[in-house]
Amino acid sequence: MTRSERLADQLDWYWRKNLRPRLEGLTDDEYFWEPVPGCWSIRQRGTSDAPLSGGSGEWAMDSASPDQAPEPAPVTTIAWRLGHIIVSCLAYRVEWYFGGQDFDADAFAYAGTADEALKQLDEMYGRWNAGVRELSDTDLENPPAMGPEPYPMENRALHVNRELIHHGAEISLLRDLYRWQDGAVPRRV
Repeated sequence: MTRSERLADQLDWYWRKNLRPRLEGLTDDEYFWEPVPGCWSIRQRGTSDAPLSGGSGEWAMDSASPDQAPEPAPVTTIAWRLGHIIVSCLAYRVEWYFGGQDFDADAFAYAGTADEALKQLDEMYGRWNAGVRELSDTDLENPPAMGPEPYPMENRALHVNRELIHHGAEISLLRDLYRWQDGAVPRRV
């Protein structure tokens, strides 16, 4: 097994055994559920109270510039976290490292439904995983040609693996909290 296959397999095992099965049956109610007041989410354009709303189309992602970011950072919904994984963790890097172009988050159409978000996630994950599998040892040892990150590509792949595992665990926890809210018996997914 090559180094790139090991990197891809590390994330793919998590994807197939943990994260993707935990996302099956995700409803729109869960996708948009706000466990506390003031959450950041994906919202219909023009309905956000966040300092910024990013993306194109009918749905936009709550955000803020670093100098406007609230302290502490807002709790985010499953919709927001999926949008973050799709765009910030995967789409930027897929385009920088495997597409040879810059990605524009302001031109991205965020999903207004859980099903649409999962389709976007599956597409970006598939593109990421395929790209990592094609990397040579030389590719892994050198910084990528595109992107602002001057670290070896192996470091970049490990970073994306950590990000997806980290944010996937947060989404899983939010699904658990949604099912158990108000002491309700959780439904089977």
